[in-house]
Amino acid sequence: MAKDFIVAIELGSSKMTGIAGRKNPDGSISILAVAKEDSASYIRKGVAYNIERTAQGLSNIVSKLKNTLKTEIEQVYVGIGGQSIHSVKNSIVKELPLDCIVSQDMVNELMDTNRSMEYKDCEILDAITQEYNVDGHYEDDPVGIQARHLEGNFLNVLWRRSFYRNLNKSLDNSGIKVAEMYLAPLTMADCVLTDAEKRAGCVLVDLGADTTTVSVYYRNKLRHIAVLPLGGSNVTKDLESLQIDEINAEAMKLKHASALTNEKDIDADATLPIGDGRTIPSRMFIQVVEARMLEIVENVKYLVPHEFADKLLGGIVLTGGGSNMKNVEKLFHEVFDVEKVRIAKSTTLNINKKDSDVILSEDGTTNTILGLLAKGDMNCAGRAISGSLFDEEVEPGSENTVTLDPTLATTGTGTQPAAQTTAQPAANAEEEEEEKAPEPHKPTKFSRFFGSLKKFGSSIFEPDVNE
Repeated sequence: MAKDFIVAIELGSSKMTGIAGRKNPDGSISILAVAKEDSASYIRKGVAYNIERTAQGLSNIVSKLKNTLKTEIEQVYVGIGGQSIHSVKNSIVKELPLDCIVSQDMVNELMDTNRSMEYKDCEILDAITQEYNVDGHYEDDPVGIQARHLEGNFLNVLWRRSFYRNLNKSLDNSGIKVAEMYLAPLTMADCVLTDAEKRAGCVLVDLGADTTTVSVYYRNKLRHIAVLPLGGSNVTKDLESLQIDEINAEAMKLKHASALTNEKDIDADATLPIGDGRTIPSRMFIQVVEARMLEIVENVKYLVPHEFADKLLGGIVLTGGGSNMKNVEKLFHEVFDVEKVRIAKSTTLNINKKDSDVILSEDGTTNTILGLLAKGDMNCAGRAISGSLFDEEVEPGSENTVTLDPTLATTGTGTQPAAQTTAQPAANAEEEEEEKAPEPHKPTKFSRFFGSLKKFGSSIFEPDVNE
């Protein structure tokens, strides 16, 4: 296996995913291993609410990857997201003396002051510089400009502090060393959105199981992020209200659900089987699905700040498991009244499929974990797992060269061959000296055992010539 690779773990509401990959010199990525765990019982809306079970899930992911890679894992990258993540704008103002030129230290001071901001019950996960106001003019880099007024505009991405602590406790209990924590929606956006979409303005919508994450980009920067606590699982729960059990409801959603259906295409007499010989009217099924999906899309539109509503020339980009629902892009087109709606089934990354036995589904569900993998830049590999009794790593060239004397090899007597090494001449000299010295008494098996340890390269058990 590869001696260097990167490991990333995504904590999803329906499943926890771990991936190991190697970055190649040509810029491509080879996927070496993928591991998944069902996380629905301990991660809710992207948040670890059962610390011990989350820790166990993390340990299971790492163990599965290690077994595939045959290599220890020293550290991992972790993607965080989920409920309560939201952005808050903040401005830091600094008045300068006459004829003062803005320096990098002044800019750093604004950034540090912003980072030190405290928010009730929330932790700053990331601070993104929007632009600088220099005497009324907006600049991306104000260093070197003479000014009297310097204002830094920032976008702080927050997460509830209690959720942040729960995740840290889970990681500590699992014994996993974290190389870096990344905000999952941002890393995913980097490998899903095109430069043109970010520059012109777009909305990235990640339709997950328990949550829907909305990220707004304009002029190459994140301008707003929010998480809606609704997702595909809400559609499944709505279908359960029709007296359908959870497994059948999920299967029916995947097979028959459509986010938007024309009235003329609905057969008033059609029915759908729901198990146990029972059926429900097709129209009722359609109405339940459409009602929930319309609620989700309208809430997504509400989460887009009004100031960017008319600046979405890059359109809307959909991803995540929910983007696979039939006609979902048509529903977004109708609600948002925009021309461009694109479904991102895969990333813009160059995945080297020829150099990998791992097959990743291209349905939008692996975009986040691949984004985390691409973001990592530190080697996560430890020592190779040899599979020996003591699980020791053997360094090339460190082993002794041993030759066996065929004259001492016997069959069926229990005698073991004596090992002779490059130090054999020295051992022969010692034997000649011992032959000259008078033997005070017949050596016991214990004396022979300890005496043999003093001879470099000799066998632990010597043949007893007197027996």
